[in-house]
Amino acid sequence: MADLEIRNLHVRVEDREILKGVDLDVSKGEIHALMGPNGSGKSTLASTIMGHPSYEVTEGTITFRGEDITEADPEDRAHAGLFLAFQYPVAIPGVSVANFLRMAINTRREDPINVKDFRTRLQHAVDLLDETDSGLDIDALRTVAEGVNKLHAELGMGALIITHYQRILHYVTPQFVHVMMDGRIVIEGGEELVERLEREGYDPIREEVGARA
Repeated sequence: MADLEIRNLHVRVEDREILKGVDLDVSKGEIHALMGPNGSGKSTLASTIMGHPSYEVTEGTITFRGEDITEADPEDRAHAGLFLAFQYPVAIPGVSVANFLRMAINTRREDPINVKDFRTRLQHAVDLLDETDSGLDIDALRTVAEGVNKLHAELGMGALIITHYQRILHYVTPQFVHVMMDGRIVIEGGEELVERLEREGYDPIREEVGARA
């Protein structure tokens, strides 16, 4: 059984169905990439996994570590160990990244970690992540990728990277690649699928899917 299991997920916003039967498994230690053109349903899937109230699940289930969380509140999903990192994070006045991370970790601990111990552990974890705001976008991209790779290697973190760009996947190598179009995952594969998308774009896959329909 996978840590995160999504089965036949249908989701609508108001009167529009966006997800039309998504199946996806992600386990600890696995790096997955979910790709697709704009409007394919990627962001809707991410928001639904985290329990955003604007997205109505009309059919299917989301299970995390053996527990059905389809109707769970967002805070309950976070307590279970499910987190979403945003592409464009919003700054919250008075809340530092370090304090946010410490609070997130403490939701999973019986004995809360104190500030001094946490800062020591944080410094050790981010030795490769200094100067995150220096230089161009590509430098920030490498920084994020190094963080994902480090957490994956040292802690066995499972990750689902949701993107319509291939660039970040030059630095983080996914074991599993899923392509979403029109609210469905239409093709799956490995790293070779990223290379194919880089060469050909999404149109040939869209034509294949249309031919199979």
